[in-house]
Amino acid sequence: MFIEVLNKIENDAKLTTQELAVFLGKSEVEISAEIKRMEDDGIICGYHTLINWDKTERDYVTALIELKVTPARGLGFDKIAGRIYRYEEVKAVYLMSGGYDFMVIIEGKTMKDIALFVTGKLATLESVQSTATHFVLKKYKDHGEVFADGKPEDERLVVSP
Repeated sequence: MFIEVLNKIENDAKLTTQELAVFLGKSEVEISAEIKRMEDDGIICGYHTLINWDKTERDYVTALIELKVTPARGLGFDKIAGRIYRYEEVKAVYLMSGGYDFMVIIEGKTMKDIALFVTGKLATLESVQSTATHFVLKKYKDHGEVFADGKPEDERLVVSP
């Protein structure tokens, strides 16, 4: 049952236990117990609201930073990731395959703030070999939601028999 609950609340965290129970044909008590168990087990890690900040007065810059690192002996990449994700500016850290080791997503008030963070905090870590910073200029889609003004029309051709 937990996969069905997760699928529903991942797309709409505002669903009540009563609504989930109706959708899934279970009792509210079962749904509540399952959600509590998943929270306790760290499967459900939090509840977030997706906001299109570009439509507000808030000024901020998002950057994606590629990091190439030398893993710590005996600890691999975990120790380095732990040092990085503790910074308040860091919104996400991913271990990657390919040309770099980590993708770090950060937010700051200005591009200068991002640059100072990279040069003063990330690049100075002893295991960091190189960084490459990419600034987000515009979000079109995030977490499955289209942000672009006027969602695009379906341009597929109609096929009739």
